[in-house]
Amino acid sequence: MKLGSDLLKSLTAYTANLKGDIKIVLQKGDHEKRDELRTFLSDVCSVSKKLYLEDLDLGSRHRSPLSFTLFLNEVDTGITFTGIPGGQEFNSFVLAILQIGGSDLKLDDNVKSMIKSVTQKLIFEVFISLDCHICPEVVQSLNKFATLSENINCEMIDGGLFPDVIAEKDIQGVPTIFLNGEFFSSGKAEISKIISKLEKYFDDSDREKQKELELQDSVVIGGGPAGISASIYLARKGLKVALVTENIGGQVKETLGIENMISVSETSGKKLTGDMHSHLNDYNIQVKEHFKVNEIKKGTFKTVVLSSGEKIKTKTIVVATGARWRELGVPGEKENLGNGVAYCPHCDGPFFKGKDVAVVGGGNSGIEAALDLSGIVNKVSVLEFMPDLKADNILVEKAVSKHNISIFKNAQVKLITSENGKVNGLNYVERNTSKEKTIKLDGIFVQIGLIPNSQFLNGVVDLNKHGEIIVNENGETSEKGIFACGDVTTVPYKQIIISMGEGAKTALSVADHLMMTEDYNTDFDIVKSA
Repeated sequence: MKLGSDLLKSLTAYTANLKGDIKIVLQKGDHEKRDELRTFLSDVCSVSKKLYLEDLDLGSRHRSPLSFTLFLNEVDTGITFTGIPGGQEFNSFVLAILQIGGSDLKLDDNVKSMIKSVTQKLIFEVFISLDCHICPEVVQSLNKFATLSENINCEMIDGGLFPDVIAEKDIQGVPTIFLNGEFFSSGKAEISKIISKLEKYFDDSDREKQKELELQDSVVIGGGPAGISASIYLARKGLKVALVTENIGGQVKETLGIENMISVSETSGKKLTGDMHSHLNDYNIQVKEHFKVNEIKKGTFKTVVLSSGEKIKTKTIVVATGARWRELGVPGEKENLGNGVAYCPHCDGPFFKGKDVAVVGGGNSGIEAALDLSGIVNKVSVLEFMPDLKADNILVEKAVSKHNISIFKNAQVKLITSENGKVNGLNYVERNTSKEKTIKLDGIFVQIGLIPNSQFLNGVVDLNKHGEIIVNENGETSEKGIFACGDVTTVPYKQIIISMGEGAKTALSVADHLMMTEDYNTDFDIVKSA
């Protein structure tokens, strides 16, 4: 892999302010791709006098001659890459260099405190695909943890180079994480979820929680299009705003192509997320990223309790927590997650190259998934519960024209079967005939919509039977001072542009509410919710 002159020029600028010498230690040995890797690493080191490459034999510390570890001032950082970190992982490699070299980790101080409190040795192995667009987020998160703590190691492993290991560990989805040799998680794993699973390793006695934020005019919960839009509009009104979110971008980050944002012919979820984040940073907004909200205490002043234990007192709340993938809820689904059952065709599709798969769901997401997969797999079977597909006509026409896409309507999936730990088929019922049918296949992609992330609001505001927050035209909920917007609400048509508009409208409603409630300047007791 040869780096172009423009890329090398950019790397020269990025590495200009490295603090300390960074040594890349490449494991000695023979491999057909080792010369290619060495050339790649040499090119990277050529951009700065603070970067240099050494070939050493570190024994069991390295997995293969394609493994290399980053050292800072001769000290092992615990960050290892096994494979050539090109494709989606190039940024992970460059960011690791910059961050151990002093660049901002962009983590909340409380997150840093938690990670630094780890006293037990934690060795993470992350199996990735260079084509996976969510794998870098996991690798980069764990690399940050390794940068903060000498007790944490992280190794990125290109699964495509180690088929024997993939088979031995029975990995069928990426990213897949192992901790100290044991399975940790598979699929998307945001920092908030990783932290939650690592909670038993944190030493609370050695870390101080951040002080409570000062009283806010509004706390926005959720960092997707609706939450960011609401935060910006509130800040532009001169209000004191805090944004609490597990991640910036929400579901948008998982969207590859976006072609229906008016005035923007085409963009990607990654770029749109970056643009939204950049716009957010233009304003004085307190951002608490990588945390969930565990509880909301009602009252004239409300209290938002974070998963970190922090508490934020506020005059108003805007809930914009969006939604998540809906599960089928049939036997064999959870049991085979990562072993043939998947929710992201872009990430896990390449693992089923030349095989037969099914897509459950005939809406836009399902048909788009079928079209994407049709260029990779042998055959795609689309199963739709209703008598007709719900996807746009243009997508349906494309799917019907594909020779390797078969569509089954009125099909209710009843069971996902497996053999030797791997999916081998599914059973469904023809709803119009009651006949039971079986499809032999290797993978199933579930694309049946989203579930609103509103579980933490039970007893706080009124929800409908689907779990959506009931709001009026101004984004007001059943609880005075608590507002909601975006995909988590009863507002129809879950679209990015609609969520942005609803966020803006709700923020304006909050601003009007605050202007009409002048007695907020007096002290009130917090009323604990039932």
